[in-house]
Amino acid sequence: MQDELVSIITPAYKAAAVLPETISSVLAQTYPNWELLIADDCSPDGTRAVIEDWARRDARIRLVALPRNSGPAAARNAALSQARGRWLAFLDSDDLWLPEKLARSLAFARRHGAALVYTGYRRIDVDGQRTGQFIPVPPRLTYRQLLGNTAIATSTVLIDRRQTGDIQMPPVYYDDFVCWLGILKRGLAAWGLNEDLMRYRVLPKSVSRNKRRSAGEVWKIYRATEQLGRLAASWHFLNYASRALLKYRKF
Repeated sequence: MQDELVSIITPAYKAAAVLPETISSVLAQTYPNWELLIADDCSPDGTRAVIEDWARRDARIRLVALPRNSGPAAARNAALSQARGRWLAFLDSDDLWLPEKLARSLAFARRHGAALVYTGYRRIDVDGQRTGQFIPVPPRLTYRQLLGNTAIATSTVLIDRRQTGDIQMPPVYYDDFVCWLGILKRGLAAWGLNEDLMRYRVLPKSVSRNKRRSAGEVWKIYRATEQLGRLAASWHFLNYASRALLKYRKF
């Protein structure tokens, strides 16, 4: 692992329209020592061509081409398998970083010796014309606290592999949430940087907009993946749902 290098993990599927803006937000980072690994999950549009075009312009951008459509967890894992940096950052193909995101997150992680850092952010609409309220984050989360919390947005996460070792996304609906739980379950803590450093693009048909299915999948994680009893699962689900409602009550 290269000690100062940040490996940015971006899964992409049918992202040709939004990916140039996402890549541009990485190029605008004040911290320059990064590699951007974009895993194209056999997109039927021009996603792969977009990645190849940007890779020709900047050698830090690399295409990871999946042989068949396999879903976001597999795409993230394909990129993770090629990551060379000590630090792992996650950026979904339709989200954006503000210019200080990497620099601020790295400084914060080093200051606290944090294995996992997450930050505050704002939502934007599909065209990026409307920006929502600032979504703050708690200063620290343990495994049990994260079970009932929605605070960690994937595109804000920075991980120190010196502490976590290599990671993989499990083949479940919320692969990212289960991955963070697995890291914290070892006794590590996640540290929240309560600064506005990311833009989360709200897409009308995205996975997270289907609230009924989302709730069911979170319940499955509690019962099947984390092996929680019904009473404990119900308690964490109540906390999870109430926090989600508070977070999404306004744009």
